[in-house]
Amino acid sequence: MGAYILRRLLLVIPTLLGIMVINFVLVQFVPGGPIEQIIAQQQGQGDVFGSFSGSGTDVGMEDTSSAYEGDYAGARGLPPEFIAQLEKEFGFDQPPVQRFFNMMWNYLQLDFGESYFRKADVIDLVIDRLPVSISLGLWSTLIAYLISIPLGIRKAVRDGSRFDTWTSGLIIAAYAIPGFLFAILLLVLFAGGSYYRIFPLRGLTSDNFDQLTLWGQIVDYAWHITLPVLASTISSFATLTLLTKNSFLDEIKKHYVMTARAKGLSERRVLYGHVFRNAMLIVIAGFPAVFIGVFFGGSIIIETLFSLEGLGRLGYEAAVARDYPIIFGSLFVFGLIGLIVGILSDLMYVFVDPRIDFERREG
Repeated sequence: MGAYILRRLLLVIPTLLGIMVINFVLVQFVPGGPIEQIIAQQQGQGDVFGSFSGSGTDVGMEDTSSAYEGDYAGARGLPPEFIAQLEKEFGFDQPPVQRFFNMMWNYLQLDFGESYFRKADVIDLVIDRLPVSISLGLWSTLIAYLISIPLGIRKAVRDGSRFDTWTSGLIIAAYAIPGFLFAILLLVLFAGGSYYRIFPLRGLTSDNFDQLTLWGQIVDYAWHITLPVLASTISSFATLTLLTKNSFLDEIKKHYVMTARAKGLSERRVLYGHVFRNAMLIVIAGFPAVFIGVFFGGSIIIETLFSLEGLGRLGYEAAVARDYPIIFGSLFVFGLIGLIVGILSDLMYVFVDPRIDFERREG
C-alpha cells in the first residue's frame, strides 16, 4: 500500500501542472485584463467592461513596439509611461511562457506573489480565508454522510413501506430546492429577516471571540456556522441518501446475502457484516466530489449570502477584478486539496473493505 500511495503522490505533480497550464492558457484569451481594469478605473468607468459599450474603439491587442496606442481599450489620454510601468510591475512585459514558468517556480518555493489590487500577499489572503471554506466543506460533508448513510440503510431495509415513501418525498423536495434559495429562506426565518432572530446574519465568529472561554468559542463558532452548513448540506444530503439506499438494495438481492441468511446469521450481522462494506464502496467513491463541490462550487453563493470571507468568494472577486495572482494561487490550493482528498478516498476504500489491494490490481 505504501508504494501505491507514493505513486499517487507523485502523480499529483503532473496533474496539478496540467490544471495550471490549461487555466493559464485560457486566461490569456479572456478580455479585460488587470491593466485594462486599472485604465477603466482611472478614466472613471468603474470597470473594464464600460469600455466595451459599442463606441467603435478597437479592443483587439496589437503587437507593436511603440507606446501602447490601440493595445488597451479606452487607454487614450493616459501617458504611455504609465502603461509601460504597469506592464513591468505586473510582469506583462515578458512572454506568456516565461511568466508561467516563473509563476510555477515561485509556487514550488511557496511564493504565491502579491495581489494586484489588495496590496497583500496571496498566501496570507488564502490562509486568512481557508478556515471559512474548510468549515463549510468539512462540516457539510460530514453531516451529509452521518445523516444519509443511516437513513439510506433504513430506507433500503424498509423498502416500499410508509416510512420509505414519505422520506423519499422529503428527499426529492430537498434535492429540488437550490442551495442559495434555501439559504435565503433560512436567513428570512431564523436570522432576523422577517420572523426570528436566532442565528447571526453574517460572519464566522463574533467580534469578542478572542475574549471568550474555550467552551464559549466553540458555542459561538457553532452558532455562526449552523445556517451556512445547513444551506450547503441540503442537496448533497438528498443525493447521498438515495445513492446509499439503491446501493444497499442492489447488494441485498445478491446470492451471498441469501447464503448468509440460510446459514442462520442474524439480519444485523448480514447487513453490517457483509452488505455494508460492499454497498459503501460506491458511496465512498463520491466523497471527493461531494467535498470539493461544497468546498468551492457551492461555497461561492453561500459565502456571499452569509457574508463569509472564504476562498470561494475570494476567487470569484479575483476573477471579476482579473487579479491573476489570487486566481492562480487559489486554483493551485483548490487543485492540491482536491487531489489529496482523492488519495484519502482510496485509503477509505481499504478501510471499509480490507480485501481491496490497489498494488495487486495495478500489478
